[in-house]
Amino acid sequence: MVSTRDLLIILKRISARIEENKQWLTDLDRPIGDSDHGINMARGFGEVEKKLPGLEGKDAGTVLKTVGMTLVSTVGGSAGPLYGSAFMKAGMALGDKTEISMADFLEACDQAVLAVKQRGKSDAGEKTMLDAMIPALQTMKEAEKQGEAPKIILKKGVEASWAGVEATKELIATKGRASYVGERGIGCQDPGATSFSILLEAVLNWMEDRV
Repeated sequence: MVSTRDLLIILKRISARIEENKQWLTDLDRPIGDSDHGINMARGFGEVEKKLPGLEGKDAGTVLKTVGMTLVSTVGGSAGPLYGSAFMKAGMALGDKTEISMADFLEACDQAVLAVKQRGKSDAGEKTMLDAMIPALQTMKEAEKQGEAPKIILKKGVEASWAGVEATKELIATKGRASYVGERGIGCQDPGATSFSILLEAVLNWMEDRV
């Protein structure tokens, strides 16, 4: 089980990992976007980090909804509304829980994926963050059904997420700014799928360090 105090630590770790990879994410965005994905994500999670002390003692739903609203208001481009919606929907799924099980986490991820699909009017195969989110979620659900331990479930999810990132190199974007470059985007990996994989990996790293 993950407590809401653990959740605040995880969010701080996510913020640090995004900051560490800010330049890489921005470089990935240059050929197919506005050259600002890393900068925007780092700014957004920097603002999230400032709010974490005030979220001590709050339930998981309140924490994630606050994260979502902060990202919507501080992250530019499409990433703000997409990540913001994902975190807000995940927060709604968790509600007033103060302890999060793996089943709770997967339900929150399920709702996050639905939020991104709805907000972006997109699905797998369109060179977006969904190309990492969907395989990660499907893999984690399957691992849970097989009775795997939480750490193994997350590890498999992270592996599937990065495999999804790699697969975006061969896709032609049909959504957002990346769709403007058409076939010239082949060979470029999607920045949003990459930032999601970094985020999920930060959760796994926290779990590995805890045990």
